[in-house]
This record gives sequence, C-alpha cells and structure tokens, in this order.
Amino acid sequence: MTETHSETRPIGYARVSTYGQTLDTQLEQLRAARCRKIYSEKASGARADRRELLKMLDALDAGDVVIVTRIDRLARSTFDLFAIVKRIVEAQAQFRSLAEPWADTGTSTGRLMLAVLGGLADVERDLIRTRTAEGRSRARAQGVPLGRSSALTAQQREEANRRRSEGATLAELAKSYDVGISTILRATHLARQHDKVTTDV
Repeated sequence: MTETHSETRPIGYARVSTYGQTLDTQLEQLRAARCRKIYSEKASGARADRRELLKMLDALDAGDVVIVTRIDRLARSTFDLFAIVKRIVEAQAQFRSLAEPWADTGTSTGRLMLAVLGGLADVERDLIRTRTAEGRSRARAQGVPLGRSSALTAQQREEANRRRSEGATLAELAKSYDVGISTILRATHLARQHDKVTTDV
C-alpha cells in the first residue's frame, strides 16, 4: 500500500547511546533523505527528556516530516515511542523511519501502526504498574524499607546537625555536602526528632 507525499520539510533526528559510538552513518543517511535540519545527540534512548529531541519537538511546524534511520533511534520502549510520535502528529507533522517503511504516518498503514502502538503502550504501562506493585509487596513482606535512600550517610547527617547547631547556614551545609537545601532540612529535622524521642524515653 503506497501513498505519495506532498511537498514537506524533512527534519532528521539521530541518536547514539554512548560517546564511544559515532553518528556518522545516521547523519549520512539523513542527508541522503534530504533532511534540511538534523538534530543529533549522544544519549540513552531510555530517556524521554533528551535535550535535542525536545528541542526538535518544540520546533515542529505543520507539514514537517521527522525522519529517523530506525525507530529505536527515537525511543526504546513502546510507551515512549507512542508518546513521541503522538506529539509529532499533534503538531500536524509526520513521522517516518528509513529502515521500516511501515513506520510512516503519512500513509494509511502508518496511521494504523500508530493506533496499534497506542494499544501496546497501554499494555506496557499496565505491566509496569503490575510489576511495580508486586515488587513493593514483596519488599514489604521481606521487611525492606521503601522510599528513596538518603543522600547523606548517618555520619554526615550527624555532622550536619552538629554544624547546624553551631550556626552553619542551610546553604553552607548544602554546598559542603553537594546536596540540596531540602536534603539538609530533612537531615536536621530527623536528628531533632530522634533527640526528642530519646529525651522523652
């Protein structure tokens, strides 16, 4: 099933995961596809907040065509891929992969692909929620503490509390331990709570 493309503005996106890899092959293919503008970066495909990707999405105009050499250059998970392609389509632009001819939202086959991706993304999201809930349940049953681990060690928290009582400011403490002020606030607050419990006992 083929459909002709009207005059559009091809925009390329290239990505490699590590600094040991090269973008050269992707850039060559995108230039051959007549991309007038190419956004490229070295970043993990597992991250959806990639700087060049977001810059490209923000700059999209109606009629633009986002081109990648393979769909895994755009995203690694079905959920992220659907979210990114959906944003492209909502900007009245199109998406196309050079290696996968079916991944072309300018064709009826590509639009069907987008609908299927949406269903798969929902399934993937439900599976992630289920696995997360099961993992938390197992952790609770095994007595594993949940929540974020502290950015400071017990010794650092004790030292921060002592320095705070001696007049050090929150900003000074945060800078010396390379953490945020909120981390220092939590550490000193927990120390005061511990002292109060000890005193009451």
